[in-house]
Amino acid sequence: MTEKFKTLFPVKSSLISLYLALTIPIPFLSSDKLKLVSIIFFFFGLYFINSLTSDYVETCDMKIYYKTSFLSNLFGKKSWEIFWKDIKLIKSLPTSQGSKVYYFTLYNLENYLVPQRIENLEKLKSLIIQKTN
Repeated sequence: MTEKFKTLFPVKSSLISLYLALTIPIPFLSSDKLKLVSIIFFFFGLYFINSLTSDYVETCDMKIYYKTSFLSNLFGKKSWEIFWKDIKLIKSLPTSQGSKVYYFTLYNLENYLVPQRIENLEKLKSLIIQKTN
């Protein structure tokens, strides 16, 4: 059975709202010669922010995937997929803000950050525990 976990709506909407708050005045403040260019760049930026926040995690019986958009891949945020059987352990590390982040450690000693700003994180955690024992 395949399950999909999308980016949290509050995370995505707050980033888009910040972009809108910072850029909506620009077409109104620009000169007449640059209005069309600023409007085009405004919509391009809106598409760009939406694309960057459209990452998701997908699981199936065999593996877990982290999918990013084409634009995210261009800027260094890579997609990955891991077979459940390849996961050696899940490391928990503290952050400077007092919370924790989790990493998959594979048998070949590669580490992958477990995305946490996704919908139904508790369900994903329980699924990970179930699949990796």
